[in-house]
Amino acid sequence: MAVDRSLRFPRTMTRRGLLIGGGAGVGLLIGWGAWPRTYRPNLNATRDERIFNAFVKIGMDGHVTVVVPQVEMGQGVYTTLPQIVADELGADWRTIGVEPAPINPLYNNSLFVEEWDGDNGERQGLTNLWLLRDGLMVTGGSTSVRGFEDRLREAGAAARALLCVAAAKRWDADWRACDTGSGFVTRGEDRVRFGEIAAEAATAKLPRDIGLREGRNNRLTGQSLPRLDAPSKVDGSAQYAADIRLPDMVYASIAQGPIGNTRLKSIDRRAAERIAGVLAVVQTDGWVAVVATNWWTANTALLAMRPKFETTGGLADDRKIDAALDAAFENGTRITSIGDVGAAFRGAQVLTAHYRIGLAPHAAIEPVSATAAIDHGEMQLWIGTQVPGLAGQAAARAIGLDPAKVTVHPMLIGGSFGRRYEIEIAAQAAILAQKMKRPVQLVWSRAEDMRQDRFRPAAAARMAARMAPGGRIEAWLGKIATPATTAELKARIVGSVGAHEAMTAQAGVSVPASVAGAVPPYAIPNVAIDLHPAGIGVPTGDWRGRAHGASAFFTECFIDELAASQGIEPFSFRMGLLGDNPRLALCLSKCTSLGGWNGGGPGTAQGLACHSMAGSHVAVMAEARIGDDGRVKVDRLVAVVDCGEIINPDIVRQQVAGGMIFGMSAATGAAVSIERGLAGPEQLGALRLPRLVDAPRIIIELVGTPHRAGGVGELSVAPVGPAIANALFAATGRRYRSLPLLAPIGGMETKS
Repeated sequence: MAVDRSLRFPRTMTRRGLLIGGGAGVGLLIGWGAWPRTYRPNLNATRDERIFNAFVKIGMDGHVTVVVPQVEMGQGVYTTLPQIVADELGADWRTIGVEPAPINPLYNNSLFVEEWDGDNGERQGLTNLWLLRDGLMVTGGSTSVRGFEDRLREAGAAARALLCVAAAKRWDADWRACDTGSGFVTRGEDRVRFGEIAAEAATAKLPRDIGLREGRNNRLTGQSLPRLDAPSKVDGSAQYAADIRLPDMVYASIAQGPIGNTRLKSIDRRAAERIAGVLAVVQTDGWVAVVATNWWTANTALLAMRPKFETTGGLADDRKIDAALDAAFENGTRITSIGDVGAAFRGAQVLTAHYRIGLAPHAAIEPVSATAAIDHGEMQLWIGTQVPGLAGQAAARAIGLDPAKVTVHPMLIGGSFGRRYEIEIAAQAAILAQKMKRPVQLVWSRAEDMRQDRFRPAAAARMAARMAPGGRIEAWLGKIATPATTAELKARIVGSVGAHEAMTAQAGVSVPASVAGAVPPYAIPNVAIDLHPAGIGVPTGDWRGRAHGASAFFTECFIDELAASQGIEPFSFRMGLLGDNPRLALCLSKCTSLGGWNGGGPGTAQGLACHSMAGSHVAVMAEARIGDDGRVKVDRLVAVVDCGEIINPDIVRQQVAGGMIFGMSAATGAAVSIERGLAGPEQLGALRLPRLVDAPRIIIELVGTPHRAGGVGELSVAPVGPAIANALFAATGRRYRSLPLLAPIGGMETKS
């Protein structure tokens, strides 16, 4: 199903292509092309509230509830998405509330499905059609605004039209002569509040050819409206999965085996049963859990049992990962080919450099948790997840329950960064609730959360380029070895296989998403990107920015090295190659001006990097050095962002700043080590994450452009690592070619 990618917003809508509103009994239809079915909303409404369509409810007191199909995990969707609806509706922001969307194909994220397998938008036929029709409500991939803005604007416009119809009927006027603003329907001097006519409007017939709002006057779009989720997070009333409290509820902690084909071998059950408050020990082939009257008791008993696991086959470790990446270069697949790199390299001097990226943790502040309750053959599941539909299906499948009997409550998430795509805890909580015949809240310990993370994949790159006179690049070759992470993730959450099975099945599989963002944004006539699939023996998962973090590191570090080889300062070198990319060139130019770029020469401690993804563009300047303690110290980060139309500037700035801190954390610490199948460290404190005192001064400028809104949640993560690495070269004269930036590595080579 194609999605319009034009830069011009549609200004009229027909009833066939629109979300068609009616009363709660009338329901809602949406056209899905050739799909042989229609879907109706399954929203609930109070006695004094009316359902207008799948995204809008209005109360008799004038409150407007926006149904949000994306999960709030700190990125601000509980504000930006309602802001889109409120803007089209003409609502008063003070009356806006939020409600998470129930499981329904109406809320599926088609853009995410299109982009799942790579930037080329390839889709896998029947598999992806099933995902759209039956399960993939998903938050991620910087798709929230990009994927839902049109639908939300149409929903707001439809509700506005119905309110105008109801008001016009009262005034015996043409509905097209009416408008809305600040929660009123207006016509000249006539005014009526939304709440006064909500009941009449919800049952009115939707007019034809409803237009979207034009112009920028009196609009909510572009305003830094206050976040709707902030008050509850400040006063502590916000509810996360571990905050759920139910009558007769018990608590569980769990232990799972090391990485690999692992099964539970033995436990000291009596050691757990001797601890007061322990209610049960539940074990499967792959894990053991203790259920108790409180979580602390459950976890204490779990540790006392000293569970032992046995692993068939070799145990993963750091040396084997490095060896697997190096071996992967023996076989590869050409993912991108522009011009003829082979011909350009033949007989020419070629500059080469090698780079490496280690595993990285998600390290979200909230450990994985879920609460399950089963009553009369129906289950309720409270869980922080990016894929609520698939989580519900996993829970149902684990205990042989009809998925239609599962109600999923998507909770606020305390940070995810891709970790909450994983849904194994849904099945575990369901099994425990069935065994106990009472509600069970399962919370992984911090150590368990760290050990069982699905890390950012390790990667290695062999870069090569041929230079041309005048500082131009004649040819570019990027050979990247990395696992098929996207295929692994899909196998786990859609194919319902375990982490080891998914990893084993996808070893050696070539997936374009593994090298997303690897094509440089510069004008180079001959470009080739080769993917070398690597089976590293460690399950990997989605990580904020996906492959773009690795791709930007390889590209922007190599660009800096090429500039140095030509004796050209890094800013001028890049600008000379960005003639075909004016949006990114503008970001880079503004960034250097804003940051006071002084050439990036020896001793300046300044570095640059830029990147484009998800329809947005960013340039970053870093000032960094090696501190007295031998650790990387980042003093300043400057970013200029062009993300097209901006819904809420403050939230964009928050995402850009948060992304830079996240990227800095991964660049200067957060190293993961694997020994004998065990991942470490097991505590946040051991990751050497930056503290408040380590936080750099951050300067951000947003470039407003008329293009469609692009993604920002992951955008600034990618260029921070290479910008810091390039700054360290300016500060020390040594190249840092691996992430984390723990030690300088090697130099550029010239080959003929």
